[in-house]
Amino acid sequence: MPLFLAGGGVKARPVGIVEAARSYNEPSLGPSPGRCGLWSPIGSSVLSPSEPPSRWWKPERHSDRRPFLAARGRIRDAARIWFTQQGFSEVECAALQVSPGNEAHLHAFATNRLTEAGQATPLYLHTSPEFSCKKLLAAGETKIFDYARVYRNRESGPLHAPEFTMLEWYRANEPYDAVMADCVELCRLAVRETGRNALEWRGSLCYPSAEPERLTLIDAFAQHASIDLEATLDKRDTLAHAAETVGVRVATDDNWSDIFSRILVRHIEPKLGQGKLTLLCEYPAEEAALARPLARDPRFAERFELYACGVELANGFGELTNAAEQRRRFEAEMNVKQSAYGERYPLDEDFLAALEHMPDASGVALGFDRLVMLAAGARHIEDVLWTPA
Repeated sequence: MPLFLAGGGVKARPVGIVEAARSYNEPSLGPSPGRCGLWSPIGSSVLSPSEPPSRWWKPERHSDRRPFLAARGRIRDAARIWFTQQGFSEVECAALQVSPGNEAHLHAFATNRLTEAGQATPLYLHTSPEFSCKKLLAAGETKIFDYARVYRNRESGPLHAPEFTMLEWYRANEPYDAVMADCVELCRLAVRETGRNALEWRGSLCYPSAEPERLTLIDAFAQHASIDLEATLDKRDTLAHAAETVGVRVATDDNWSDIFSRILVRHIEPKLGQGKLTLLCEYPAEEAALARPLARDPRFAERFELYACGVELANGFGELTNAAEQRRRFEAEMNVKQSAYGERYPLDEDFLAALEHMPDASGVALGFDRLVMLAAGARHIEDVLWTPA
């Protein structure tokens, strides 16, 4: 497969190398939900997107948030029933891991496990339950889901939290079209549970009941940025020139992936999921380090993201099961991280060993908090968290 998308949104995936751009380019908060006259939010959100989680325990603040939290519970319970009816087993993956994930621009929380003698072993809070879930697939599980508490550092904003819930699931021996369909059904379920007919964010509406748009990255760049993406593959300067012609700033040290993400954030993402869900798919292979390549064109990969109202809700893959190739990609990601941030995370050798035994599978991570926000009409992720960090 997350990120979800980024803290609050998506699975721990290499989501375009400049994942930080999703945090730093958050637009200012627009009109309060419900003012377009089509439907009203469940509660009365009062937290400004720039405010810290100040005293959420005050009775008046909690009273404002309480309807959103009740909606969260209804959506969670209904989705759990839906997964069970589909034959899934719910799992609970441990948060402490030897590696938090190996994406260059995701940042983890680190700690140490101490022996009785005080000897320390470094551990991390996971940024996704992905490694553990894939080990379970290698062990013989075939359909699993996890309401995972996950942790990401250096992210903030109305759609981001350092600790959030990632709803992650996998189907063994099924194509990634299957988990795409799951995503659409869960969005429909969410609005049913809130008594609404649309997801909403900053005045934009998205109707999950409508047939979703399926859009490849090639088509998205052509339609929304007037850029021939295919002609720029592996050509940094060509993409840089194209970006500058559409008003995207390019720094001298930006690589191809950096520029790709700047264009995506500036010109494409805001136009996705408007009126109906968008399944943005077939990413360049460089932007999908844990996905298998497309059979018909290995320059692209079986990766998709789900968007509603311009917000990334989910990130899914046809999963890569080649351990040697996965190691190569992880090492490349950690080289980028070392260059950009002066640090690298260890590889989970146990995960790479398990990958050799893992069946073909598809998987996806959905930012559960974001789904609740859009289904209930919340304006800030802290409106839907019981105890914001």
